[in-house]
Amino acid sequence: MIIDKLENADWYYDCVPGFEQFMEFFNNNDLEELPACKLYLDGQDLYVNIVDFKGKDEDKCRMEAHKDYLDIQIPLGDDETMGWKSQVDCEKVIQDYDEGKDVEFYGDKATVKFVVPKGHFAVFFPSDAHQPGIAPGKEYRKLIVKSKVNR
Repeated sequence: MIIDKLENADWYYDCVPGFEQFMEFFNNNDLEELPACKLYLDGQDLYVNIVDFKGKDEDKCRMEAHKDYLDIQIPLGDDETMGWKSQVDCEKVIQDYDEGKDVEFYGDKATVKFVVPKGHFAVFFPSDAHQPGIAPGKEYRKLIVKSKVNR
């Protein structure tokens, strides 16, 4: 997992597939003005979901992990609290892996909770189970970049 400011994104281009291509797109578009949608930057290998999101209480936010994609999550409108746990330590599968959606859900509690402020990003690799959306009552926009790592 990585958390940092967007202004430091170039530090991670060599270790986060698709990040450089996404940041070029990000820097040349006003993503707060676009409607909620999915935009393909490199077919199924790199795309971004622009999501208008309503935060939930922590106990309503499921821990999730992916096998084929990494996530770059970027809150645009407000800070977002997220949880993290190493995927190999997750023991309570509540929804088996769905290959079509590339997600498995867990009932485990996060080992660590942290805030991703506006202007920052979090990268979750397949080894990172994560619990996004801990923001009770908040409505905001976020970007979820999906970059294929297992080709």
